[in-house]
Amino acid sequence: MLLPKRTKYRKSQRGKRKGLAVSGSTVCFGEYGIKALGSAWLKNNQIETARIILSRRLRRGGKLWIRVFPDKSVTKKPAESRIGKGKGEVDSWVAVIRRGRVLFEIGGIPEDYARASFRLVAYKLPFKTMFVKRR
Repeated sequence: MLLPKRTKYRKSQRGKRKGLAVSGSTVCFGEYGIKALGSAWLKNNQIETARIILSRRLRRGGKLWIRVFPDKSVTKKPAESRIGKGKGEVDSWVAVIRRGRVLFEIGGIPEDYARASFRLVAYKLPFKTMFVKRR
């Protein structure tokens, strides 16, 4: 699972997810990419699941770039605990995804195979996505 080695603060506030992705909205490294059409938190296990799907589909034939990293901590209080007593402990790590962000890129494979691979990944993501090509 992906998580940062260290952070400035252990617990972070929730923040806002509205707006468009300012950086990371174009295909830079590979030939094809998958772009988010919605805003959400992408959990580290969802990123890992997508990585496993794509790496199995590539079978050393192409190259994979992961353009997101879960650097935001999400806290959770234990079940059946009373209100108060401070913020809960860190439960998971997420990447904040805004609309228009390129999540994964692949290169070195045909376009129809890349489309089919990204379609399998899109089923596992919590928002709608779009297949994009390098310009």
